[in-house]
Amino acid sequence: MGILNVVEAMELTPEVVYPLYLAASADSQEAVAMRGDELLKKKASGANFDDPSLIKRLFLLFNGSTGADSDAPDSKIAPANSALKARLMSVFCRSITAANSFPSTLQCIFGCIYGQSTTTRLKQLGMEFTVWVFKHAKLNQLNLMGPLILSGILKTLDNYSSSESGTNAKDTKTFAFQAIGLLAKRTPQLFRDKVDMAARLFDALKLEAPSLRFTIQEATVSIAAAYKAASITVLKDLETLLLENLKQEQSEVRFCALRWASILFDLQHCPSRFLCMLGAADPKLDIREMALEGLFPSHDNGQPTHHDISLKYPKLADMLTYILKQRPELLEPIETREQKLLFPSETYVAMIKFLLKCFESEKLLSETDGGPSELSSSVKTMCLLLDHAMAFEGSVELHACASRALVAIGSYTPQVIIPHYANKLPWLKQLLSHVDIDTRETAARLLGMASSGLPTTAASALISELVSISDSCKIRFDYHYGAVSAIGYIMADCICRTPPIPEVLLQSVLKCLVDVVNSENATLASIAMQALGHIGLRVPLPSIADNSTTADIFMALQEKLRKLLSGDDTKAIQKIAVSLGHVCIKETSSSRLNIAIDLVFSLCRSKVEDVLFAAGEALSFLWGTVPVTADTILKTNYTSLAMSSNYLMENMSTSLTGYNSNGMTEDTDGSRASVRDAITRKLFDSLLYSQRKEERCAGTVWLLSLTMYCGHHATIQQMLPEIQEAFSHLLGEQNELTQELASQGMSIVYDLGDASMKKNLVNALVNALTASGKRKRAIKLVEDSEVFQEGAIGESLSGGKLSTYKELCNMANEMGQPDLIYKFMDLANHHASLHSKRGAAFGFSKIAKQAGDALQPHLNVLIPRLVRYQYDPDKNVQDAMAHIWKALVEDSKRTIDEHFDLIMDDLLTQCGSRLWRTREASCLALADIVQGRKFNQVGKHLKKVWIAAFRAMDDIKETVRNSGDKLCRTVTSLTIRLCDVNLTEVSDSRQAMDVVLPYLLKEGILSTVDTVRKASIAVVMKLAKGAGVALRPHLADLVSCMLESLSSLEDQGLNYVELHATNIGLKTEKLENLRISIAKSSPMWETLDQCINVVDTVSLESLVPRLAQMVRASVGLNTRVGVASFIGLLVQKVGIDIKPFANTLLKLLFEAVKEEKSAALKRAFSSACALVLKHANVVSGYYAEILPVIFISRFEDDKNLSGIFEELWEENTSGEQITLQLYMREIISLICDNISSSSWGSKKKAAQAICKLGEVLGESLSPCHQDLLISLMKELPGRLWEGKEALLYALGALSKSCHQAISKEDPKAAGAILDMLCSACTKKVKKYREAALLSLDQVIKAFGNHEFFNMVFPLLFDMCSSATSDKPGQAPSANDSAKPDCDGKDDSSVPREKVLDCVTSCIHVANIDDILEQKNNLKHLWIVSLSPELSWTVKVSAFLSINGLCSRIHDILLDSRLASLHANTASLFHELFCSVSPKVAECIATVKIAQVHVSASECLLEMITLCRELPSTFWTDAGLKDLLAHLHERLHRGKCESEFIWMKACYVVTGKFTMNGGTFLWSRP
Repeated sequence: MGILNVVEAMELTPEVVYPLYLAASADSQEAVAMRGDELLKKKASGANFDDPSLIKRLFLLFNGSTGADSDAPDSKIAPANSALKARLMSVFCRSITAANSFPSTLQCIFGCIYGQSTTTRLKQLGMEFTVWVFKHAKLNQLNLMGPLILSGILKTLDNYSSSESGTNAKDTKTFAFQAIGLLAKRTPQLFRDKVDMAARLFDALKLEAPSLRFTIQEATVSIAAAYKAASITVLKDLETLLLENLKQEQSEVRFCALRWASILFDLQHCPSRFLCMLGAADPKLDIREMALEGLFPSHDNGQPTHHDISLKYPKLADMLTYILKQRPELLEPIETREQKLLFPSETYVAMIKFLLKCFESEKLLSETDGGPSELSSSVKTMCLLLDHAMAFEGSVELHACASRALVAIGSYTPQVIIPHYANKLPWLKQLLSHVDIDTRETAARLLGMASSGLPTTAASALISELVSISDSCKIRFDYHYGAVSAIGYIMADCICRTPPIPEVLLQSVLKCLVDVVNSENATLASIAMQALGHIGLRVPLPSIADNSTTADIFMALQEKLRKLLSGDDTKAIQKIAVSLGHVCIKETSSSRLNIAIDLVFSLCRSKVEDVLFAAGEALSFLWGTVPVTADTILKTNYTSLAMSSNYLMENMSTSLTGYNSNGMTEDTDGSRASVRDAITRKLFDSLLYSQRKEERCAGTVWLLSLTMYCGHHATIQQMLPEIQEAFSHLLGEQNELTQELASQGMSIVYDLGDASMKKNLVNALVNALTASGKRKRAIKLVEDSEVFQEGAIGESLSGGKLSTYKELCNMANEMGQPDLIYKFMDLANHHASLHSKRGAAFGFSKIAKQAGDALQPHLNVLIPRLVRYQYDPDKNVQDAMAHIWKALVEDSKRTIDEHFDLIMDDLLTQCGSRLWRTREASCLALADIVQGRKFNQVGKHLKKVWIAAFRAMDDIKETVRNSGDKLCRTVTSLTIRLCDVNLTEVSDSRQAMDVVLPYLLKEGILSTVDTVRKASIAVVMKLAKGAGVALRPHLADLVSCMLESLSSLEDQGLNYVELHATNIGLKTEKLENLRISIAKSSPMWETLDQCINVVDTVSLESLVPRLAQMVRASVGLNTRVGVASFIGLLVQKVGIDIKPFANTLLKLLFEAVKEEKSAALKRAFSSACALVLKHANVVSGYYAEILPVIFISRFEDDKNLSGIFEELWEENTSGEQITLQLYMREIISLICDNISSSSWGSKKKAAQAICKLGEVLGESLSPCHQDLLISLMKELPGRLWEGKEALLYALGALSKSCHQAISKEDPKAAGAILDMLCSACTKKVKKYREAALLSLDQVIKAFGNHEFFNMVFPLLFDMCSSATSDKPGQAPSANDSAKPDCDGKDDSSVPREKVLDCVTSCIHVANIDDILEQKNNLKHLWIVSLSPELSWTVKVSAFLSINGLCSRIHDILLDSRLASLHANTASLFHELFCSVSPKVAECIATVKIAQVHVSASECLLEMITLCRELPSTFWTDAGLKDLLAHLHERLHRGKCESEFIWMKACYVVTGKFTMNGGTFLWSRP
């Protein structure tokens, strides 16, 4: 401990003392350890743990120096104990230098793991340090240590059993596995040559407790990368290991196996991809996702997307070979679907998708190399695999995936697929009845492809079979659906053959399909129409021959189709609409084309997006030159143009690039011109500018379809200006789909147009965004034209909807304001403008990057508006503007910085817009862009931002108010930061304060808006906290405002309460104190406190005059009290610096004290006045006049007032005794004046002051005692008044402190005092009599005159006797606790205990002769006092009185000079003992109060002790023996410990009682 104290005193650097303090903290002595811990935290907490010298010394402390034989024995250092090692290890695990201190690091680790005195905790710390070393050691050192440490770790793991589950064992294993993982990352060469470590970790995953598996899993994944550069042999072994572990029960093992497969091997490695295929069927989701990630790195999960050429897939043949190696059964041909699946369905699905990726990759390579011949054998094998996948027990997803895969590979290698499935027609026909609709249609497509390999006769037979099946009445729906679909695909393939199929068969097919359309439900009718469409892709449909007549097929279907298209089966409608386009692709008949057009346009009021896009596709086929061929539709997995374009995807124009455009339908004979003209007229004359929004939406979809699919047609090219105008017009639609498609259409027009059109389009979009453009074409309103969306402007007076033009007119008429319709139209125009901006933004975002420099002139106008629009209340507008912002701006922050002033000007202007959404957006935008700005950026806008925030907070619209609140919070944070001298340059802080604070004080705090006022106060309060010296120039204004706010911002309810306080019985003073208390807990007062902290001498020049003015003219209780209090605080803060202003302030404050009627205000101004006097050093020359008044006023009855004078006394005196001595004569003079005054209160406090003087000064008061004594003796006679007892106390206190001087100056004075007090004892007022007795007791003790006994005792005896005779009845029980008697003015009861106290004092001063004369009265007095009727307090006083007499007798017996009195004295005590001791013992038995027991036992002890000193002739047991024995047994049984001790002491001391068999016997000593 001494060494620690010495080292601490030396003030060494933390690095030097750290080892010593650390060693001390682990000391076995608790005191040393605590001291070491304290010094470690206090003196060495800043030690640098990367200091090489420090770490070297710590390693020496850890390992010791036992290995250095050359060292002297006394200089060797022993290794640290376990506790110290543990603390050292915690240091090493934070030091990078320690991790690189080879070989000390190695020695430390092995010492922890294998040391002789190691513990489980040290092993854990050793492993933790190992992890630290592997993470932070330099590679050259790690190469040296790594193998050794690794062997140690493995040995440690071997020593633990897998079932060992202790906390330390678990932690040790955790760190061990973490260390292995880290070491593998840093030094992979240690692991890659063998698979032992991989096998060990996989085994640990199987065997260790579940709580450890996550750590092992991480280590296992980490070590995988170490094997990337392993030899082929090792990798082969790993393949086997991973395959085995993928089959394990533990999910962590399977996860790691798949993770290894993904990390170790690339995408071309077939065994690892096979593992991923197996993992795709795992029950755990994370493992399935890992498996799919390993198969499809592009995250498409095998979905058909654009092929990523950067991914290198294995060859299809290699992958199939490996799969067949695992499952040779896949080569077995399948004739039925009854076989068992060789893999789970999920595995099959993943396998097929991956094989398709391999197929597509190889196909791309084959196309560049010249032909697909190499794929033929692989495709045959894959067909067998797909055949197996179509087993009945497979999932629906598997069957759909496998069948689509067959079509995909068949479209590229028909020479393989067609012969293969031409021989498996029964197998394919089974799939026509599949439960999944996609599988059925794919099977029909496959059947059509396979039929091309059949002879015409065989194909005809197949068609006839399917037609007969379709005509059957008992066929299942699924089979019927598949058969009808297959008829279309097969007939489309056969109809162009040479030789052609028989005409009869064609008619049979057409009749069959027409019958299905006309007679069956919508689903079958749609698939029949699809079949007709497929036939129409090849040839125009012939008329239907019925006997000798023919019927046009369109006419036969028209009514049914119209009915179906008006139905609600959307999928059927889509198929029918698309089929109409397919049917007409080869059609030349104008009548048929017109019927098809009419049917398609009948969908113009549909609200289903999919239906509209299907109709758009049909119109594109009718228009011609679509970028697909019949083979694409019939022999690939093509669905439709609309589905392939993904509707609203951004790259719609490129979505069809995968299709071959060589087969576009060309217009060679002009037959399509009328069709195109009809479509154009319908779109531009009817739909696009229709009064109905759904028709405008349909027109937009169809115009977009034509522009996208047929955009390169000459007619479309010529119509581009009209198309652009239409799309521009549609940007303002309320319908989101219409708006988005219009903007999409503008993007496509921009791609298709020339330079002039592109420029015009950019200008139009900019005008739309900046509200400078005009709509070129108006829409005529009719009754049911929807002006607003339903619910946008509420409901009508009757509660009905309010959206159409007719409803708005009715509303205006009902209100008696027909002109109100113009207001509605203006509002509707604003809505249209808003939607137009949103639509323009969508279009703009798609052309912004392409427009390039064309947009530069418009940026200054666009940027501010785009910023604001991104905060529009409409989420759709926000999204649209965010799109254009991203397209237009590369670096958002830099762009805003460059255009900051323009943006701020626009936003501040728009904060006052008449449109609520503009105001809201501007506030939100301001709140966002001003954050984090510096003063040089935002300074000139700061005041305007505050004005905008406060105006928004008082807005009529709630959402605008909310945005204003947000802006206020933001600008508050900004202002506080700018005004804080700790965060901003002082010059900038002062400027910011000059801008903001005056506005807040004049406009904010005085605002009539509650939220603005509260926000202003909060900001000002925060500014006061952080502004520091920047606040000084504004102190006068700030303090004045805050003080006035104390009253102006007070709750008005308190004023109401004050007016009615008298009526409700509430004291005005109490209410005023409450109001002041509330004001002083307000934020305004807290701000005033902050102002006090920054006041300096210069600030007083402007601040004090303002305060003086407020003392004169301020109004309001809180304000005036606040002014007074603030002046007091200010004076205390500046001290003597207030002196130049003291005269002014004192004059005003003193006048305020005299004039104010409120007690609270008087106190406040008085306090302020006192503080000015004190700190200005004004009162220093008037102490002789002031201090006496303060001293006497300390004893005022009013506690608050006396407390104030008590504070004044303490503040103005350095020591009470010294001060009283200095000013004693002045004080006594004032006391005498007060005693002689006519005021009872003055007399009372003067008397109390005498008591205090006597208490503090004691005998030092003697020089002035005469004046005090005369005043008291003069005042005591006469009638009683309230508080007169204070005079008695003062007389007693004066006698106690000055008795010698009193006796010396006038020997008769003591007697006079005694007579005066004896006379007072006879008064009947209880409080006065008690005070007289207490003072009498003091006087007797003070003067000690033996004559006092004869003068006083008779009176005291008479008082007790009269009390006994006056109250012969039952007295209060002695067992009751002492209760204070009533303080009535006239109570004749005698305070016996106080009388007995006086008797005791008399006995102490009396001559023994006088006591002997009064022995009978004394004995009688004590016996009566010990009677059961009297209270226990009286008994305790009696015991003390008896003890006093025993003490006197004892002193007399010891005094040889009084030998003549010994006999009489002994006789007195004998009589007393005989008569009183039984009573004392009886009190112990009867009274159950512990204090009585103790006092009585002491009394008995004193009496019995005295008995031993008396001659034996006076001995008698007085019947006490039996009583004492009985009491002893009772007390012993009751376990009254304190009483038992006293009784036992009594027996031991006297020796007159001995115990025999539990009975006390009397014996002589």
